[in-house]
Amino acid sequence: MKYGYFSIPSKEKSMRRQVKKFTSIALAAAFSSTVASAAVGGELQKVMKERGLTERDVIRAAKTYNPTGVHDEFIVFSSGGQSGQMIVYGVPSMRILKYIAVFTPEPWQGYGYDEDSKKILAQGRIRGIDITWGDTHHPAISEKDGKYDGKWLVINDKANPRVAVIDLEDFETKQIVVNPVFKSEHGGAFFTPNSEYVLEACQYAAPFDNEYHAIEDYKETYRGGVTFWKFDHKEGRIKPKQSFVLEMPPYMQDLSDAGKGASYGWGFTNSFNSEMYTGGIEVGMPPNEAGMSRNDTDFLHVYNWKKLEQLAKDKKNYKMINGIKVIPIDVAVKNDALFLIPEPKSPHGVDVSPDGEYITVCGKLDTHASVYKWSKIKNLIKNHDFAGKDPYGIPILDMKKSLHGQIELGLGPLHNQYSNVDGEIYTSLYVDSQVVKWNYKKLKVLDKVNVHYNIGHLCGMEGKTADPQGRYIIALNKLVIDRFAPVGPLHPQNHQLIDISGKKMDMLVDMPLPLGEPHQAVAIRASKLHPIVRYKMGTNTKTGKPHVGKTLAGQERIERKGNHVYVYATLVRSHINPERITVNKGDVVTMYLTNLERAQDETHGFTVDDYNVHASLEPGETAEIKFEAKNEGVFPYYCTEFCSALHLEMMGYLMVKDPNKKYVSAQKLKMKTMSPEELKAEYQKVVAVNNATDEVIQSVVKFLKDNHYEKYPVIKNLVDDAMDQYKKIPEQKKKADAALKAGDYEKAILFENMIWQYMVKTADAGIRAKDLLVKEVATKQSAAVQRGEKAFNEGGCSGCHVIGKVSSGPDLTGVLERHENGKKWVKDFILHPEKKYDDPYVKGMIDYFKIKMPNQHMSEKEVDDIIEYLKWIDENANLF
Repeated sequence: MKYGYFSIPSKEKSMRRQVKKFTSIALAAAFSSTVASAAVGGELQKVMKERGLTERDVIRAAKTYNPTGVHDEFIVFSSGGQSGQMIVYGVPSMRILKYIAVFTPEPWQGYGYDEDSKKILAQGRIRGIDITWGDTHHPAISEKDGKYDGKWLVINDKANPRVAVIDLEDFETKQIVVNPVFKSEHGGAFFTPNSEYVLEACQYAAPFDNEYHAIEDYKETYRGGVTFWKFDHKEGRIKPKQSFVLEMPPYMQDLSDAGKGASYGWGFTNSFNSEMYTGGIEVGMPPNEAGMSRNDTDFLHVYNWKKLEQLAKDKKNYKMINGIKVIPIDVAVKNDALFLIPEPKSPHGVDVSPDGEYITVCGKLDTHASVYKWSKIKNLIKNHDFAGKDPYGIPILDMKKSLHGQIELGLGPLHNQYSNVDGEIYTSLYVDSQVVKWNYKKLKVLDKVNVHYNIGHLCGMEGKTADPQGRYIIALNKLVIDRFAPVGPLHPQNHQLIDISGKKMDMLVDMPLPLGEPHQAVAIRASKLHPIVRYKMGTNTKTGKPHVGKTLAGQERIERKGNHVYVYATLVRSHINPERITVNKGDVVTMYLTNLERAQDETHGFTVDDYNVHASLEPGETAEIKFEAKNEGVFPYYCTEFCSALHLEMMGYLMVKDPNKKYVSAQKLKMKTMSPEELKAEYQKVVAVNNATDEVIQSVVKFLKDNHYEKYPVIKNLVDDAMDQYKKIPEQKKKADAALKAGDYEKAILFENMIWQYMVKTADAGIRAKDLLVKEVATKQSAAVQRGEKAFNEGGCSGCHVIGKVSSGPDLTGVLERHENGKKWVKDFILHPEKKYDDPYVKGMIDYFKIKMPNQHMSEKEVDDIIEYLKWIDENANLF
């Protein structure tokens, strides 16, 4: 078209229309937004007035609020202190997501109640003693190039010198290692920058051997040290045989940090009690707190772990003590691998900057923070420029020559975290109950914020890595006092979230933590974590390998070996198979339980009443429980996790009988009260059941014979077992007939019941033989069919569908022919069953079987293979 003297191209006309349209929409949106804001504003003002909230309060709330379905940006792993566990929560919402069982039993997850988790806890035994509590302190996340990789988590137990490894694929503890020479430790656990080692420093000095040594021999026989636990990053396991200990003086080593960047290959561990004081209130001496803080400085230990690693490979450089390599002090000194630097008295942490050039140490009894510079330390070591030696011959570097500088922060400086702003660091002030923001390069205080009360550790967002994220700092406070509703003399701990994104720090929210005394926490970007939602079918989650008790649908059975009974069971909505288990008093019962579900979060729990066992089974998991049937009686077992509408019906009975007692059958007592006509009717009913059962047996026998079962040794053995039971029936039948001839219906019924028992045992072995024979004589399975059968069994399908007969769900033989375009219909149904719940055919199945087919989250490839398996079934339908 023409506009004045110019022609506007059609493309430009289209753009103008779009702009006009967008402008109209924007104006409408702005108008509606204004109206909505007014309405919301009125409601908001009302709420604020009723609750006494300021505008600042509302902004803080908005900064931490996560609407439904919105996930947190960061995940925090906090120690659980005296609970021996760990706490997982999100930031900024500060919502608790999980407790991780580590050193102590945890009933909900069955940790310490099933055999597999008991084996993990047993790794933590110390000199044959079961340790049933722990004091978790310092968690650490595995690293690559000094940055968190989200693969593994380790944490120490201060009370009992142990380190545990947690797999962040499923948030479960996989390993516990006991330090064989330390008697306590506070200074663990810290990864080196590529997860080569986990550092664990001794706390209270003690003899490395397990013998008595008088306290008067403290300086001669008591020792401190650092253990370098070799870590296999791929497997996620500590390798004790490849680990070693560096002997140190009895200075009470504390926290550690590994060098990174410029200081890679070195480690730093501070200490207190350079006085080597040992107390003695009971004999009139001043207490430890006086004697251990007398000196103006303590010692920062500086060691070359790369060099120590090489030394530990030569037998002449170490001693074997309690099964671990120990490098003596003199060997480390001789090889320029261990040095000391004076540091502020009674320090509690040492923290290496993201680039590895600056090392910050704060002393609890000093108002200053001391910032050491690695390049200065390195040159002093290189030039052997030492100020002297300690009593054990360790070179001491001059403190002033090692320092970048010192800065006064406040009372009781403790721990540090770095931010993503160059030179920016945050320090907790225990006595002042504050967090101070300062610059460790310029040695300048920038800001302070009050916390409530007596802060210990700080948790930054990846704040101890080579790539700190800033954004938030969490104050881990020791005292609460007036923060929350009173719950008795023991208060919760308080973690406070602080916004550090602006020029001034802003306290956003308090979060009570009611599990132990959380000591330290680490935070990682949620995007770095990739936990699984289900296991491969039959997985032992503690080893990551197939469980010895892996049981699929159709494989459920009960086996007796002497007085040991093995139960192979499955759980799937909404039944446990088997549902009846009978054992003798005194039997040892081992139950292997497999969760056949594939649907996300479809966990099943399992317990037997009164037997103190519990297992939590996530989809695909197999667990083992074991107990002695000590008490006679009837004990229900059930699913402990509310899993479906028919959850309460998901149960069974363990029946324990005394083999030395004769029981009077209630059925027999009932028969004594029955008339002759009623007895005759009961007899006929039992005989009818036996005849029907025998028909099934004969059909199985015919199939076995027609297909020459005798050619297959394993199948022949099963058939022989079945026939051994079946051959006992004629004798019982003769007795039943004799009793009937004599008019003794009561006795005839009892003998017919015995016949039924033999028939059940025959059918059990015979049907298993038939199932195996089907595989031998059916059309050879293609690779796709084999994959499909595996997906069918391990994907949970077989939990409800039994090929060849109706079970908890319909028989699937011929299912591909039941619908128009049957392959597509079945595929769509498996991929998205919920979309067909209103389909008349499916609705009829749901009404009949009282269960909806769940979404088992199959991939398209798995479903295609299942279709091939169903086609194979139809080809061999005569065999099922």
